[in-house]
Amino acid sequence: MWYVLRSEKDSGLYTGYSADLRRRVALHKQGDSRATAGRGPWELIYYEAYVEQADALGRERFLKSGSGRRFLDKQLVHYLAKHPIRRTASPKSIALNRVGGASTRRDSRAK
Repeated sequence: MWYVLRSEKDSGLYTGYSADLRRRVALHKQGDSRATAGRGPWELIYYEAYVEQADALGRERFLKSGSGRRFLDKQLVHYLAKHPIRRTASPKSIALNRVGGASTRRDSRAK
């Protein structure tokens, strides 16, 4: 499954892939994930499930691209209107940055 978490601490987004979504989200919430430990608490705001891992990873690659980020912004338009994320000033720094493995996060500083 491909998923998006929102940090309640800094309003930033984190995206990742896991075969066991419940376990992985629990690790993030407990602070047991090195990539997200200092930015919690976390809220799961979006996920997509796939039967084939290759399909999920292909979707993840798309959603981390510019077109994919725009799609996700449109998909979550109502949520993001109520819970805006903070973004950096540079369009390049808004990109989902690789943070080891298949997990990434969206930098979240004010525009």
